[in-house]
Amino acid sequence: MNRVWDKIFLTLLIIGGLNWGLVGLFEFDLVAWMLGGATSVLSRIVYVLVGISAVWCSTLLFRLADEQREGMHSLG
Repeated sequence: MNRVWDKIFLTLLIIGGLNWGLVGLFEFDLVAWMLGGATSVLSRIVYVLVGISAVWCSTLLFRLADEQREGMHSLG
């Protein structure tokens, strides 16, 4: 089940990253534009979900390292 959550949160994180790229390059917030402004409830929900996604995806680094270590121990 974690794999499904990993994919969902990674997708949200990519959306957030692309949005920040647009903000940095063109001063254009696509999320705000699509959802009624940066202070709209929907935009704020997306921003919060992207933030949660960043926290979730940061755990991927540690889980992948653990999986690699486990794989190395099973080989040796």
